[in-house]
Amino acid sequence: YGDVDSATRLFSSTANKSNYIYTAMFKGLISNNMAEKAFDLLDEMEIKPDSFTLAILFKACAELANDRALKIGRKLLDEMPENYRNDNITSTSAINMLMKFGDIQSAERIFRSNKKKDIITYNAIIKGYVGNEMFERALDLFEQIHLNFDSVTYTVVFNACAGLTNDRAMKIGKELLEEMPENYRNNVVVLNSAMHMLMKLGDIQSAEQILRAHVK
Repeated sequence: YGDVDSATRLFSSTANKSNYIYTAMFKGLISNNMAEKAFDLLDEMEIKPDSFTLAILFKACAELANDRALKIGRKLLDEMPENYRNDNITSTSAINMLMKFGDIQSAERIFRSNKKKDIITYNAIIKGYVGNEMFERALDLFEQIHLNFDSVTYTVVFNACAGLTNDRAMKIGKELLEEMPENYRNNVVVLNSAMHMLMKLGDIQSAEQILRAHVK
């Protein structure tokens, strides 16, 4: 844990606080599990939050996910400038928050309005679908991706297949696993989700093969 009291004193003594200063303070409070204090500070904020500040605040709302967080998150989103919707860090953070709130439609609207989607944006909404047990929709979107996958893509899609456990899930999951580049085969998080998927699909032998190959 950081020295929050010292940081707060330094923050209070700073005149003409910029978004950079606010973002640093919000980040410090949130990383010390003090999201409520971050919201108190937001209430006192006299300048409009920029895209980085919003991304941090959306993250806090998602982590807290209580009535106050829900209200603040929606208000920030309503007031967010239109051009921030193409900022992948901000829009991804907003999608994560909305999915955590169970507000699928609003998350999808943010996703659709982003004209510069990257793989992280896709991962966020697929992860949100999985978290809300909308596995078919997660796979529908996965099949529309024309970008290079990263470790998170493999993890969330394996999780979607594990949740669905039908013929489609088996086909997509096993094909994805076969085509997965070698460098992801040493990633513990990816391998755990792959083994979990295979076990759920009833393919114990393949799950054990992955485990043996990793332990060698």
